[in-house]
Amino acid sequence: MNTTPLRSEAGAISGPTLVLLHAFPLDRRTWDAVVGPLAEAGWDVVVPDLRGFGESSYGEHGPDDDPSLAVMAADVLAILDRLGVASAVIGGLSLGGYVAMELLRQEPSRVAGLVLINTKATADTETARDGRLQVARQVLAAGDTKALARAMLPNLLGVTTHAERPEVVGIVRSLIESADPAGVAWAQQAMAVRPDSLADLAAYIGPSLVLWGAEDTISPRDEQNLMVAALRDGRLAVVPGAGHLSPLEEPAAVVAEIIAFLKLVRHPTMGG
Repeated sequence: MNTTPLRSEAGAISGPTLVLLHAFPLDRRTWDAVVGPLAEAGWDVVVPDLRGFGESSYGEHGPDDDPSLAVMAADVLAILDRLGVASAVIGGLSLGGYVAMELLRQEPSRVAGLVLINTKATADTETARDGRLQVARQVLAAGDTKALARAMLPNLLGVTTHAERPEVVGIVRSLIESADPAGVAWAQQAMAVRPDSLADLAAYIGPSLVLWGAEDTISPRDEQNLMVAALRDGRLAVVPGAGHLSPLEEPAAVVAEIIAFLKLVRHPTMGG
């Protein structure tokens, strides 16, 4: 899994750490417009390519691991170990949010703060699960993700972005079309079997931010309310004019909300 520490020299994380986990079926470039301002706020920002995406090719891991979010979360923990980070604020967008919640199941003490962006804690319905498995079969059969890009673009981005930000539409199309079909299929299968995470959120005692694009139809407002209600120390922030990929659609607003949240978080400690 590839990582990029934005503020420190590679391998020399020295301050409070923020890990940002990207959405499906994108890669770490999702965060290009937000990492600079977040690093300038005093945080080492680590943006991994989740397994099977970007420079973290599916083939490098081999086919032996059954698809699961637990594997992706273990990859993230391995990055923290390699960087010497005992705990970090974990931010996750959509799929990245699922992985963040899996981290709470595996190692809650490593999560100094939680930012859940356009995601949800409930498990898939049977219909949604079947749809994911069908997409996995289709991309493997096609050998590319061009049809997936055409199918996903209308709902991934908000109506404002489609009307006013053609450059963002183009970026997202390019990110999807560059995705590895094998990685896409593996991730779809992993998301299809994810458990309900509301109890894990309820057990988490750290500070939390639920950040939602007001035009997001994939992870609707009701799902955000469920997460906020479950969290002991959570609040909801809404980003106007953004859909499911708010860090790409309204990066300045997302940065402002995250920085305001980070000021409330006790700086995570470094590992020994």
